[in-house]
Amino acid sequence: MPTAKATKPKNKSKNKSLNSLNSIQGKQRVIITNVDPQVHDNYFPVKRSVGEAVHVTADIFADSHDIVRSLVQFRKEGDQGWQEVPMNPFMNDRWSATFIPESAGFYEFTVLGYIDHYASWQHGLRKKHEAKQDISVEILIGAEMIEDVAKHADGQDQHQLNDIASRLRNTLDAEEGVIMALSDGVTQLVDKYYDRSNASHYAPAISVEVERKKALFSTWYEFFPRSTSRERGKHGNFQTAKAILPRVAEMGFDVVYLPPIHPIGKKHRKGLNNALTANPGDPGSCWAIGSDEGGHKSIHPELGTLKDFQDFIWAAGEHNIEVALDIAFQCAPDHPYVKEHPQWFKWRPDGTVQYAENPPKKYQDILPINFETEDWQNLWQELKSIIEYWVDKGVTIFRIDNPHTKSFRFWQWCIKEIRTKNPEIIFLAEAFTRPRIMEWLAKSGFNQSYTYFTWRQNPHELREYVLELTQGPMRNYFRPNFWPNTPDILTPDLVHGGEPAHIMRLVLAATLSSNYGLYGPVYEFGINTPYPGKEEYLDSEKYEVKHWDWEAETRIREIITIINQVRKDNPALQSTANVLFAEVQNDQILAYAKKDAATGNTMFMVVNMDPYHTQSAYLKVPMYELGMDFNKPYRVEDQISGAHYTWHGEWNYVELNPFQIPVHVFKVIQD
Repeated sequence: MPTAKATKPKNKSKNKSLNSLNSIQGKQRVIITNVDPQVHDNYFPVKRSVGEAVHVTADIFADSHDIVRSLVQFRKEGDQGWQEVPMNPFMNDRWSATFIPESAGFYEFTVLGYIDHYASWQHGLRKKHEAKQDISVEILIGAEMIEDVAKHADGQDQHQLNDIASRLRNTLDAEEGVIMALSDGVTQLVDKYYDRSNASHYAPAISVEVERKKALFSTWYEFFPRSTSRERGKHGNFQTAKAILPRVAEMGFDVVYLPPIHPIGKKHRKGLNNALTANPGDPGSCWAIGSDEGGHKSIHPELGTLKDFQDFIWAAGEHNIEVALDIAFQCAPDHPYVKEHPQWFKWRPDGTVQYAENPPKKYQDILPINFETEDWQNLWQELKSIIEYWVDKGVTIFRIDNPHTKSFRFWQWCIKEIRTKNPEIIFLAEAFTRPRIMEWLAKSGFNQSYTYFTWRQNPHELREYVLELTQGPMRNYFRPNFWPNTPDILTPDLVHGGEPAHIMRLVLAATLSSNYGLYGPVYEFGINTPYPGKEEYLDSEKYEVKHWDWEAETRIREIITIINQVRKDNPALQSTANVLFAEVQNDQILAYAKKDAATGNTMFMVVNMDPYHTQSAYLKVPMYELGMDFNKPYRVEDQISGAHYTWHGEWNYVELNPFQIPVHVFKVIQD
């Protein structure tokens, strides 16, 4: 039987070549690359808050010497049309433009670039006319271009464009034709209807998540409700905590952060100072969540009822304070989850459940959740439902405890799910861990993040760290929240530096970062006795009920109140990314300026970071970067002491005695 002969398709390579050509946008000559900002190649959205500028830069160029135009196009998710902002070149084919999102939600932007043949023609026309060459043909070319543009115009504009083209064709006066073709009116009319069908677009569009203003500017105060009773030895509750709110509001805080408010485990409860065995009456650590009294959706009985908690939220709102609730996804051994969902925990060969460890530390009162459980989908849903439960009860801010010990993919999913339904919710990541992990959590959706500020102890390392946060890629996704102390952290500078160190670190936190917080009572009272050999407070409130004198006045509290008011009064301090460091001829002094672009409000801070000695120096005010006039004097008004000075030029002298006041917080005024 004869075998069939295979036949070779004719012109296969030619067809392939044509298909390849058809997939190329051959008439798009403009190249757009290195577009910024974007996070992780646009895998995560860029972060901004309402009214905070998105400054877009890109490398944009084309072949030949034709004139290139470019635009930033942006819109809110769901909008059909694009808004446009022209881009301007500033260096080596680098272009820039800025747009400002006006409401919360997701935005997207792209960059468009095209050859402006009309502008290129105008450029050539001008040069030939100046060289006294014959431009009669050039005028006809321009008339044809304007006629082509008129085809895309409407009504009176179309009539006007055709009239201009006709006058160009019929003019006998070359000078008159050049003046007409180069006029601003004609240029603007042509640009309005210019055909951009061959424009290049950067794709895909870059996502920007725009959050409410509180994500960018907030002032936190942490206290334990159980330590708010006026009666010594008595457990506080939400009613006694409510009585503290006027004092917190008076100091200028707008967020009250409460450690976990849930039932505390009774099995392996920790005693005073983290003792392994609790004595009768020891309240335990409130981060050891859950007992026979309930779990993460319950309230510790001694704190009150759910209604009491909601009354506390309402009362806080009356003082323009929002309540931040601590969410710690871990369980005490007697948490209901351990019995109801044993598959969510790790069990050891001897039948006991694995408690949390960070050798040499052991946390026998805490069981970590196993995110590798086969039942992970039900686990994720349940954990999300905890946050949804408290959102439903009126909580708008969550401080997440140790998020780096939970699944990153869980946080990315959970935060997006929550914020899609409730975009006003703010998540703060309490993650004192390795840099890349902290960064990934921020990319995954956390609106604010704890930082290494607490351990940056001298001007050089603090300056370098703040520049890393504000001038590098982190500026687009990592929103820092500076804390001088926490219930877990008492640094040596606060221990040994006393009141001057407390004031110095307060002002640094409050003026370098637009988000900052304090673990309250101990800070304003200047309590600084450490646990031997550790950076922790002795007799920590984490393990016992405290009795504070809530009517006490201290100098630290006075400065807290002043600096919080200064932050509210000066828009320059309501952003973190606008910091400008100054040159100082003393390595013990840190100086930096901030300016608000919208109002021109300008602040200049000088901090003596040596809490033991008077330090003085000449320092250089960054007048050029602040847009100041070098030929005019200017006033600097200290917002804390009330002192004011007239300075001339960049270099000026300061002297700071830490036992008087270790800082200047100057408002800069130049008429």
